[in-house]
Amino acid sequence: MAATAGEELRQAIGPALKARWVPPENMHLTVRFIGQVDDDRAPALIDALTRPLDVAPFDLELGGCGAFPPSGPPRVLWMGLTRGLSSLSLMHEACNQRLRPFGFEPEGRPYSAHLTLARIKDAPKGAGAAAREGLRRVASHRATCHVTRATIFQSHLSPKGPRYEPVGFAALKAES
Repeated sequence: MAATAGEELRQAIGPALKARWVPPENMHLTVRFIGQVDDDRAPALIDALTRPLDVAPFDLELGGCGAFPPSGPPRVLWMGLTRGLSSLSLMHEACNQRLRPFGFEPEGRPYSAHLTLARIKDAPKGAGAAAREGLRRVASHRATCHVTRATIFQSHLSPKGPRYEPVGFAALKAES
């Protein structure tokens, strides 16, 4: 469904905006971004992150589209959450706690769960209005899923865009 919303958004905006659209196979919700990790530290980090999370499985619903920043030339076009944010926030905090002993401090800004649909490097003058009009037209899409685990990814960057490789999973606590 998110891929459908992304494609409809691409068509609604048209050529007014030169965006790099996220391929459907790369769409994901980031719970906690870590960044570059030395190879010798990676196994311990993966081990810390793959222990079961004390968060019950939950339903997640994607819906509504927006742009970062909220005004001016857009840099990111995204799909938001209408359900499941509190559980994702608990997962985010659990990851922060697990990463702190390794020297990874939490970000200073609040957690903002979203599914990135496109990134814009340089928006031409007036493209923000075209993007926001397109966002209004596709805002009604909804997609739901049941979340039972988190996937830990390693990203491989290239000029063609990132490729994500799963390196571990963290199960959510069993429902009672």
